[in-house]
Amino acid sequence: MPSSLRPPVRRLRDLRVSAQGLGCLPTTAFYGRPDPARSIATIRAALDAGVTLLDTADVQGLGAGEELLGRALAGRRAEAVIASKFGMVRSADGAFQGLCGEPAYVRAACERSLRRLGVDHIDLYYQHWIDPAVPVEETAGAVAELVREGKVRYFGLSEPSATTLRRADAVHPVTAVESEWSLWSREIEAEVVPACRELGIGIVAYAPLGRGFLTGRIRGTDDLAAEDFRRGQPRFSAESLAQNASLPRRLRPVADRLGLSLAQLALAWLHHRGADVVPIPGTGDPAHLAENLSAAAVRLDEADLAAVEEAAAVPVRGERYAPALLAMTGN
Repeated sequence: MPSSLRPPVRRLRDLRVSAQGLGCLPTTAFYGRPDPARSIATIRAALDAGVTLLDTADVQGLGAGEELLGRALAGRRAEAVIASKFGMVRSADGAFQGLCGEPAYVRAACERSLRRLGVDHIDLYYQHWIDPAVPVEETAGAVAELVREGKVRYFGLSEPSATTLRRADAVHPVTAVESEWSLWSREIEAEVVPACRELGIGIVAYAPLGRGFLTGRIRGTDDLAAEDFRRGQPRFSAESLAQNASLPRRLRPVADRLGLSLAQLALAWLHHRGADVVPIPGTGDPAHLAENLSAAAVRLDEADLAAVEEAAAVPVRGERYAPALLAMTGN
């Protein structure tokens, strides 16, 4: 990728990262059965293109996501800012068993992630949703110990409420909040985004393309693999997709006028939310990676942004997660 198209650098508090990262979830789990060689090629292509923030989690593929990222980074560790997560517990068969923020669990999870990644430290370590049974202060204290030991550089929270964010930050500085944020998931704008800006905390937007829906490539459930987890999420039911199809349809004329794909338009809109926002679209496809990265260079003026807002002002049918998962978010 030409240097002029390489993503610029942004700050998540004191951590410098590329203005757009790579969500590694599709490289191993939840979106069908990806090809490992293609996934590794995508990660390395991201590094070649100047992407530094690579986002994974221990829950992805029951650790397989971290292992694959470790293989992809062989010989290139210094080029990457590795973000991983702890706290979401799954059984050996993949069933979700709840959340855990117990200090002993945090330490054990970190040690396991370090081994799978093949590194001596994790750059940005998130609590992967907040355990309501353990005060967030205790969990933050456990991560603070890992920071003092050099096993973690920075602390993050995934999907916290504004109140939880403030409580954790009072124990150890929170570098970034990772929450779902896109043109069809804007709940964090009311309280979490203002809290982040009050405290100087960066915002990492996951699922910035609505889990692929905002690309316009998903028109019905037949477009999803049989084992794709989206089939079980309310927004991707046949009824919801039929109603929600109006969103990409309304965005299409704006994208066409600007010479952009729908994915590029959705990502460019997020890039214009502020210099503290870093989207992490996920893909295991080098072609989609290149398309997504070009969005960081797109400039939208006030009229363009107003047109996007007008097009996106439609009701979204269905919650973003099934009830059992949704109940775990936002503590």
